[in-house]
Amino acid sequence: MSSEPTFDAICATLKVAVATLREARVPFLLGGSLAAWARGGPRPQNDLDLMVKPEDAERALGALAEAGMRPANPPEEWLFKAWHNGVLIDLIFEPAGLTMTDEVLARAESMPVMAIETPVMAIEDVLATKLCALDEHSLDYSALLGIARALREQIDWQALRERTLPSPYAEAFFTLVRELGIVPAVSHPERSSHPRVRVLPQAESG
Repeated sequence: MSSEPTFDAICATLKVAVATLREARVPFLLGGSLAAWARGGPRPQNDLDLMVKPEDAERALGALAEAGMRPANPPEEWLFKAWHNGVLIDLIFEPAGLTMTDEVLARAESMPVMAIETPVMAIEDVLATKLCALDEHSLDYSALLGIARALREQIDWQALRERTLPSPYAEAFFTLVRELGIVPAVSHPERSSHPRVRVLPQAESG
């Protein structure tokens, strides 16, 4: 029976992957829970997401394969996978709720992660992709609440809510963070410009 990789193993794989993609000149970002951890969030257990533009995905997978990783092309059409010493890398090019563009890459912040300079995805982009990925078959708020509690002062909550407005599962998340006292109430983006109730003028009597 296989066991989950250790955090040290995940970090070792991250170092190899970052160096490999940098040498291959493939633009990428560190995403997912590890990007939140790099900013002070909870430590993930088995999460290593690297984000690339769709047009760079095959080149990125090829570079990881040339570095000795085992590539995989899963049935999902939004990512590739690569294995390194028991650690799985999700190479994501079409995340939920976000189009990977040069603008997304430009929003990243370069910072040392395990002593290697790494482009880290903007925290609002990380949370937007996680919130938009929620559905009735995958509905676990525990990791999201941990990130929200740890990084609440770094997050533009209003912008994040506006970006995830179509999702009822994201709306439930904002209710949770408000009721748990993690953040103050965030105004609903539609309420000020599109009120749900209007007072109509009374008809004049004849």
